[in-house]
Amino acid sequence: MRKFSYALAGIALAVCLTGCGNARSALNRESEETQESEGTQEIKESLFDRETEDDADAEDDADAGDDVDAENSVSSEGGYGEGRIGDTMKTYFFDYKVNSAYVCEEFAGYQPAEGKDLLVADVTVKNTFNESIPMFDSDFQIQWNSDAEEDYDVPISYYGNEVSDEQLPESYELAINEEKTGLLVFEVPEGEKDFSISYLELFDDDSEGDVYFVFFTAEKQ
Repeated sequence: MRKFSYALAGIALAVCLTGCGNARSALNRESEETQESEGTQEIKESLFDRETEDDADAEDDADAGDDVDAENSVSSEGGYGEGRIGDTMKTYFFDYKVNSAYVCEEFAGYQPAEGKDLLVADVTVKNTFNESIPMFDSDFQIQWNSDAEEDYDVPISYYGNEVSDEQLPESYELAINEEKTGLLVFEVPEGEKDFSISYLELFDDDSEGDVYFVFFTAEKQ
């Protein structure tokens, strides 16, 4: 903008002063615009930094959520999967989860044999296969804290003891993506409190796949 203060020779001083005044005004405007531009840029940079930090925090939260989900899902490694109460066991055909479990002396009017208690487990099963699958109560068996070969059993419904509508039935079908929650009731030795509920993958050609165990302690009620 300096060209306004260096006019051609012969122009009156007043005109020069006017030109200088205009020049100063223009320079002031430029300075103000520069300061305003710099201030706007600082605000933009501050907002950008804040958004970047927020995005990073959101990614960290998402990663943390993924870690939680990963901790609650159990797949087999080397043919074996081991979980706890609340873990989702991811088998070839379905997911299953033991939600809770307790031991009692009687369930819905059913009393176990002498020297036995009842283990009542709340279980959720969800079909993750690409077609409907038949399910059986004997898909799941109970083990307790012993090394003896026969220290396991299947639900009492397998023996015809369906005594409550809350029990998972002896046999049923799960549609694709269908989920079903119900009770599995087992007879177990009196005094035991440490158990596992297992599932072994079986295929149409009678071959066996991976095996899964959910370990837990069940208190007596």
